Amino acid sequence: MNNAFRFTHHVTRHLSSLARQHFVAQASAARFYSATPATPVVKSFENQSKIPRLPIPSLSETAARYKKSLLPILGQTEFSRAEKAVDEFIKPGGLGETLQGRLHEMDRTEKNSWLETIWLNKGYLEWREPSMINVNWWAQFKDSPAFNLEQAPARGVISDVQIQRAANYASSLLTFNDLVNTQALPAEYQRSIPLCMNQYKNQFGAYRTADFPRDRIVTTWPATANYITVMMRDQIFKVPVMGPNGERVSVQAIEQQLRNVVEAVNNTQEKQAAIGVLTSENRDTWAKARQTLLGLSPLNHASLAAIDNSLFVVCLDDYSSDRDIDKSHHNIFHAYNAHNRWFDKSMQFIFESNGRAGINGEHTPADAVIPGRILDEIVKNEKTAEPRRPTHVQLATIEPIKFVVNDEIEHTIKAAEINAKKMIDNVDSVLIHFNEYGSNWLKNVKCSPDAYVQMVLQLAYYRHYGTWTPTYESASTRLFLGGRTETVRSCSVDSVAFVKGFESKAADTTEKQRLLQKAIASHLEYMMAASAGKGVDRHLLGLRSMMQTPEEQKQALIFRDPSYIQSMYFRLSSSNMSPGDNFWGGFGPVVPEGYGINYAIGKENIKFSISSLKSCAETNSSEFRETILSALRDMKKTLS
Repeated sequence: MNNAFRFTHHVTRHLSSLARQHFVAQASAARFYSATPATPVVKSFENQSKIPRLPIPSLSETAARYKKSLLPILGQTEFSRAEKAVDEFIKPGGLGETLQGRLHEMDRTEKNSWLETIWLNKGYLEWREPSMINVNWWAQFKDSPAFNLEQAPARGVISDVQIQRAANYASSLLTFNDLVNTQALPAEYQRSIPLCMNQYKNQFGAYRTADFPRDRIVTTWPATANYITVMMRDQIFKVPVMGPNGERVSVQAIEQQLRNVVEAVNNTQEKQAAIGVLTSENRDTWAKARQTLLGLSPLNHASLAAIDNSLFVVCLDDYSSDRDIDKSHHNIFHAYNAHNRWFDKSMQFIFESNGRAGINGEHTPADAVIPGRILDEIVKNEKTAEPRRPTHVQLATIEPIKFVVNDEIEHTIKAAEINAKKMIDNVDSVLIHFNEYGSNWLKNVKCSPDAYVQMVLQLAYYRHYGTWTPTYESASTRLFLGGRTETVRSCSVDSVAFVKGFESKAADTTEKQRLLQKAIASHLEYMMAASAGKGVDRHLLGLRSMMQTPEEQKQALIFRDPSYIQSMYFRLSSSNMSPGDNFWGGFGPVVPEGYGINYAIGKENIKFSISSLKSCAETNSSEFRETILSALRDMKKTLS
């Protein structure tokens, strides 16, 4: 994959990832997810035919916004060269018009959007680096009073509260899947405008398959499998959790199935190879190993299919992580060693022996707001996880999922363990749970909470490094059919003026407030444009994807100019997953010298996760955390 597309992928993997757009941060979750006030409630996918297609911006619109985004990161000579390349590209009769015409032609043939296939391929499926850390996101659930052990059991023990919480959440997940399957999940709106609900079809039963020359993503709707995959000590089981015709059973019945897994693992003498570790590998390495497995035995075909087609994965860890939040989230991020995980499933839920829990999600099929809704529901419904009408149907017996392996596969697993450990040991990830103020205070001083936090990050980076950098925030485009995300380029002329002014001894409080409000207004304008399909990055990606010959690639100076890559080299990659009351999450940095920052703005608090790579001498997550904290406190003083 060439560098431009590689950096485009880097953009997507952060809970662009897990990310709620500005209007989500500004409204309560209840308001955002509520159905239309009209009665009866609109079915899940009833509005799909009313939702417009994603627009293709005009060349002039994109060129103007793109050039404006280059101003803060280029010198005068560099900008003049880049501006000339842009103007040449969009001139009448130029290459830009040819590529734009092809993009319109493609739009007429695509089911939902001109961007959909391009985005899946260039943003995700062609990316060959491991999905673990690089693509997958994590979220940790708040600890539950009902399922919590202050004193963790000895290593090697699966606890009752662990089993109970896993069964409870599994039951709630089945209920949510029922809502999606039957279209009983109310349609969602941004105020009165319907939002695309298609991504809800892409969670249950979804999986990514390592393949050549690119991976495949497989989704199923309705997702009617009656079983889940359960992993314990790298042993994998097909675990029925519904009757043969989809009959729901009690939480206690699911508990018993999980206890059967524990008993089987504890009593078995024949340990299966840790096949799941292969899902943490380079995608080409895993694709080759997968093909080898398929060629060894029909049993391997059936085993891989059983995992792929299950509704979701439950990982039972026979250990507990440290109570320190800086340490505990690492088990959900990567399991310390990539064992007892299947990183290709869209959702794998992780339960530790002290009751702590979280999720590791594969990013390709959906953006963060969709699984975020699911996570909110299962945490909020801990006391009401029982199905409305459970039956007493006898669940089918759990089945061990076995594989036939040879020396080549065993060697590949050992190499995968080594490679995963290197990646994991290189991750520097810490959290902030900041309780001094939140959205209530920010709204009281008339600041957009999301845009304010973006300016906190701009100020922190300037203080830490003495300069500014291209910054990514995701905006949702669910106002359009098949909408995913668009880039908000948070580093702007106005954000640079703000950070320079804030640090200037010559600027008084009034001037600092003025500069902050101007930077916030600029950010909100970009967010609104991006959410309306009028951003820069997706359109440029689409145009670039329309080039057909080496001659066209040579002619497209807009993409050959260093500014194109430079403007997408996001040393700050951020996403908003507000409010963070029930869970908080994170993702890896998208460039070696950068930070991956997820934040969640609650009414009285703000949570951050900050990740970087230890191999980079320029970054240090703990030190940057302190700079973010100082920016949070100093900016409050200016507005108080």
